[in-house]
Amino acid sequence: MLLKDLKKMTHVDKVKLHSLESNLYQLSVVIDGKEEYIQTGKGRFLTSHNKLELQTLFKDKTVGAMVLCHKSAYDEMVGQPVGTGNYLEVPLGNAHLG
Repeated sequence: MLLKDLKKMTHVDKVKLHSLESNLYQLSVVIDGKEEYIQTGKGRFLTSHNKLELQTLFKDKTVGAMVLCHKSAYDEMVGQPVGTGNYLEVPLGNAHLG
């Protein structure tokens, strides 16, 4: 989904801020059960080093839930088979910051 299309929406079921590495976040939204990653007009995934910057995109929208997501790259270090999940999703408060 393009950022310009997201800006036209008034409701999003779930906002996911994916923690990729130290202070780098990627944005996706869930609408009607389908997850869409947000892209810029140049076709690149929307990322930011500031999660509040991404949260402010939703200040005029109704949001069902906003979460921070982190997938561990270290499954084998904690006794998990590689790639089986070790996925953390934490609810974020103050979804209307900005």
